[in-house]
Amino acid sequence: MVTDPIADFLTRIRNAQMARHRIVEIPASNVKKRMTEILYDKGYILKYKFEDDNKQGLIKIALKYDGQTKEPAIRSLERVSRPGLRQYAKPAEIRRVQNGLGIAIVSTSKGLMTDKEARATNVGGEVMCYIY
Repeated sequence: MVTDPIADFLTRIRNAQMARHRIVEIPASNVKKRMTEILYDKGYILKYKFEDDNKQGLIKIALKYDGQTKEPAIRSLERVSRPGLRQYAKPAEIRRVQNGLGIAIVSTSKGLMTDKEARATNVGGEVMCYIY
C-alpha cells in the first residue's frame, strides 16, 4: 500500500532513469496523468501513453536521454509538499527552480500547472514538486 502516490510516481521515474530504462510503467490517477502531461509539454519525457486495464489503469512513460552523453533529461525530481507537511504558496511566494531553468508543479484551484503558469494567472496553491 502506497501512502504517498505522488512520491511513488517521482521515485519510479527517478529509479528507472538511474537504471537507464527506456520505459517506466506507473499506476494511473488523474493527478499523475496531468503531471505526465506537464512533463511532456516541458520536454522532460519523450512520450507517454495512458492504458486502461479495467482496474486503475497504467501510465507508460518513455524516458528522455541525451543523444551523446546518455544523461537523463531530468536531473532532479524533488517532492516538496508531502502528506505529513503540506506546503502552500501564494503566486509571489512560489520560488523559481534553478533560476527559471526548472519547473515547479503547483496544485491550484484551477488544476495542476507549472509555477510560471500559476504566477501568470495569479493563483497560488500547494507546491507538489520541483523538477529540473
